[in-house]
Amino acid sequence: MRIILKKDILPLGYKNDIVTVKNGYGRNYLIPQGYAILATESALKVHAENMKQRAHKEEKIKNEALELAKKLEEVVITIGAKTSSTGKIFGSVNNIQIAEALTEKGFEVDRKLISIKDAVKEVGKFTASVKLHKEVKVDINFEVVSE
Repeated sequence: MRIILKKDILPLGYKNDIVTVKNGYGRNYLIPQGYAILATESALKVHAENMKQRAHKEEKIKNEALELAKKLEEVVITIGAKTSSTGKIFGSVNNIQIAEALTEKGFEVDRKLISIKDAVKEVGKFTASVKLHKEVKVDINFEVVSE
């Protein structure tokens, strides 16, 4: 079943992408929830016209994301955590704490866009990736220190 996505659905695709999914997933979940529409011939024509009109807006959004990415590459974040005497953290550092630290530095980044490859459970320097646009991804260095 071919559908046109109305919203970004992370493992599937981005808004306005035409994707193929299993019939049950499309009919029972995506279309009733309003996440997608069926890719009929008329819907594809409307979609093509909308994409022509949005091309300029998308370029502007991408350029803004690239500018933000350049600024974020230079930022180094320090996150304080309670630790044991051996340097292990009680709990772990997650994307919420990184998003809060970025907000303190003056960058508004949604926590859902931040991903950490491995769980951070000790003091040290680590890297998190931020997906600002479907074509723009930036790595942020952060350091976890003992409070």
